[in-house]
Amino acid sequence: MPAVEARQQPGFSCLLVPVSVANAADGCGRSYDSFFARWFNADVRSAAEKREADVKALPPTALTGLVDLHCHSTASDGILSPAQLVSRAKSRGVTLLSLTDHDTVAGIPEARAAAAEQGISLVPGIEFSSRWGKQLVHLVGLDVNPESSRLQQAIQQRDLLRAERAERIAERLEKRGFAGALEGARRLAGDGVLGRPHFARWLVEAGHVEDAARAFKRYLGAGKCGDVTVEWPQLEETVAEIHGAGGYAVLAHPLKYGMTRTRLLRLMTAFRAAGGDGVELLCGRQNPVQTREVVRLMAEASAEAGVPGALLSSVGSDFHQPDQPWRELGCVQLPADVEPVWNLWQTSANETAATPD
Repeated sequence: MPAVEARQQPGFSCLLVPVSVANAADGCGRSYDSFFARWFNADVRSAAEKREADVKALPPTALTGLVDLHCHSTASDGILSPAQLVSRAKSRGVTLLSLTDHDTVAGIPEARAAAAEQGISLVPGIEFSSRWGKQLVHLVGLDVNPESSRLQQAIQQRDLLRAERAERIAERLEKRGFAGALEGARRLAGDGVLGRPHFARWLVEAGHVEDAARAFKRYLGAGKCGDVTVEWPQLEETVAEIHGAGGYAVLAHPLKYGMTRTRLLRLMTAFRAAGGDGVELLCGRQNPVQTREVVRLMAEASAEAGVPGALLSSVGSDFHQPDQPWRELGCVQLPADVEPVWNLWQTSANETAATPD
């Protein structure tokens, strides 16, 4: 992996979008605004004054070409093929990219070939579904070996779980009068990993809802008929799977789980104690106040975990499709005063190169 060059540029402007829109497409967690209302005293000063003060307090954003370590292609629930995704990343100025499709690395070969043509450094990645107790969490594996037998076993296990979930979702939708849901979702998924977004697209295509956001709100989101519980592997096992594939484990989008500060700190502490390597400090839409609070949480969790080392910072858009500007490729970058997670594999590569035969 080549060294990355830092340069100065302001950030955050692409992040200010209606939070209801940003969350509805995922069906995951409560809104960031309601979440942070519990963390900050609104009576201290107005929202505008807070935002102005926090932006002034932040250091300049350190961009690394541009970096995006969380995005999705047609190999899972994205709209663009891996090659199209790489081309779009190139056009956006991204120079370090990780394709992190849900529970699959099927898109990596195509992305690698496109990245070589486009002059982009591609980091093989994956986003694993996992559980912390009963809580669904997502862990991103970065710099994994796609051919790893440990990784392939983990993928096969999740393939079975996803297939079972899809059948149960379809059964529930059919009871609501939506016949043909499973066949329709499978057709839209093609060779990709079948997930709830494909059911959402089918509901739109069949004329049952106006858009995917409404599909999640009415039928597929938390507490709705299509919200099927899956016994994904536990967090500790998932971290071990990622490490077993030679990769680094990152807690994805921590602000999307709708947790209180106390509970999110416990999650990060457990993740670090299990060997977790980093946290997505920025992932799609969030504001500078939120970013600084996540930095503090990461530091506290690292101190409380009882293991050497600290959680490093990752960054990604969680890009799925072009018409979602709040998570456009390369739209968020790390502050200059945090240590980036890519230092891990750069250091590892340098140590390997320096080891005598």
